[in-house]
Parts: sequence; C-alpha cells; structure tokens
Amino acid sequence: MAKNRSWFECSSCRARHAKWVGLCSECGAAGTLVEVEPVLGPTGNAGTAAGQLIDLTSLNVQMDAPPRSRLGLGELDRALGGGLTPASVVLVGGDPGIGKSTLLLQAAASFADSGGMAIYISGEEARSQIALRAARLGWSDAPVLLGTETNVANVIATLDRKRPDLAVIDSVQTMWSDSAAGAPGSVGQVRAVTFELVRHAKQLGTSLFLVGHVTKDGQIAGPKVVEHMVDTVLYFEGERGHQFRLLRAVKNRYGPTNEVGVFEMTGKGLAGVENPSALFLS
Repeated sequence: MAKNRSWFECSSCRARHAKWVGLCSECGAAGTLVEVEPVLGPTGNAGTAAGQLIDLTSLNVQMDAPPRSRLGLGELDRALGGGLTPASVVLVGGDPGIGKSTLLLQAAASFADSGGMAIYISGEEARSQIALRAARLGWSDAPVLLGTETNVANVIATLDRKRPDLAVIDSVQTMWSDSAAGAPGSVGQVRAVTFELVRHAKQLGTSLFLVGHVTKDGQIAGPKVVEHMVDTVLYFEGERGHQFRLLRAVKNRYGPTNEVGVFEMTGKGLAGVENPSALFLS
C-alpha cells in the first residue's frame, strides 16, 4: 500500500487490509474493518514525526518498594503480595456464581470503612441487588459510592470527577466503548475497554479491580492481551456447592505468584481461613 494512504484495520484481530472487505481474512469477523488514517509528520510523510529523547538511567538505581494499602481482607491482601499498590490494575476471574462480586464488594466496603474512597460500578446488577447483598454482608453503612453503567466513557468521566483511591468495575465484559466495533464482550470491545480503563487508572493514580468472566476452559474470556495490560491476574476458584474458595495469583508485577488466599463462604459473606493447613488436614 502507498506510504501516505489510509488502510483498513480489523477491530477484532488488528489485521491490516488495503481495502474494505466484509469479512476479515485473518479472523473471519464480519463488519469489523475500520479505516485508519496515517499520522503525518512535519514533512508530510507518515511516521516521520520527530520524537523526544527518553530519560535513560543505569540498572543500579535505588528504588523504594511501592507503598501498599491494606484492604482489610487478610487472604486477599496475601494473594496481592501484602496489600494493594496505588495505581495498580487487578483482573479477577472466576466461574459465574463463585463469589467474585461478593469478594470485591467486601474489599471495597472494608477499604472505604478504613478511610479510603471507593467506587463500585456494576454493569450486571441493579443498585437494589447490590444494596441487598451489602445488607446481607453487614456493610450497608460503609461509605462506598455505588453506580450502574455500561458505557466506559461515562465510567471514566465519573472516575475523573470523583478521583477515588479504589474502583471496582463489575465486569469488563459488560462495558462497551464507541471507539471499537462489536457488541459488549466481543474481542475488540474487551480490548478497547480494558485499554481505556487501565490508561485512565494509571493517570489518576486509582487502584482498579476488573471482574472478568471465564470460558469453559477456565481462561478469562476475551483477548489474551487483556492479561498483559493489567498488573495482577487473580483466579477465584472452587465448587459452587462447597463452602471453600481459593484465590491464587497467576501474574503479579508487585509481588510473588506463589501465595494463595483461602476463603469460606458463610451466611455473612466470605471469611478468610487463617489456618488452611489445619483445615485440609482435618
């Protein structure tokens, strides 16, 4: 294709095409090709804009360990490597009904009750449903700001106005962005929504929890690049008919991935199991 000519890019797999076609030749998706204009530099040529020099340092720079905030749920703090790091993005995956929303609502309530500002935004449940869960858990008086929304632009505008210390998005598959084609939950939408949320959280310094659905194979639904975008990936596992749950980290930029949190599902929500060795031995 010509140097300065636009091209068409698939919003699902990012494959480039010289002209518009109905089906992407790489992934077979229909109607996902979007025209992309090249960025012209001062000389009028694409890709020739002058950049700025990067500030380079040596390897022996003395860096302090990142500060951490305790969420008040010991097993969750353990799985995170000792607490939540500011401006970190944590993706929590698990089977439907396993307790992901309950876990993060408890974490947000405990964090807010300790003086932090927390926002919980749901794209799956109504406010009344979340309020009923909070009442059952005994956290109705916790100063958590609750919202229901699926448009990521409105979510980002709200986070920008409120600037919370902690935000929970439940779930990333229900959010949609007008910058990508496809229905909510599609590959292109999940990629675009995650990118926008992660970039904005880093700019604001907000710690962000993203709830992710999983496939039949137990993998987080959506493009694999989503797991590369975030700082930490946690899997919440267990049998729905059994009261015990395991929270394990498969990726953690700020801590180890060999820590496992153990929870017991009770009538008052998830309770941490402080001595899991005795539990398993019994």
